[in-house]
Amino acid sequence: MMLRSEQGATAVEYGLMVALIAIVIIVAVTLLGGNLQNLFNTVATSV
Repeated sequence: MMLRSEQGATAVEYGLMVALIAIVIIVAVTLLGGNLQNLFNTVATSV
């Protein structure tokens, strides 16, 4: 019985870690996306 409850807790911890990593990736892409768009626009206008 103890093994089963520990596996459930481990699954929840992994789920939380995956969710946190996903949030960090989404925030990074959102922040860098605007900068990359500005960079591409600058390059496109100079060409």
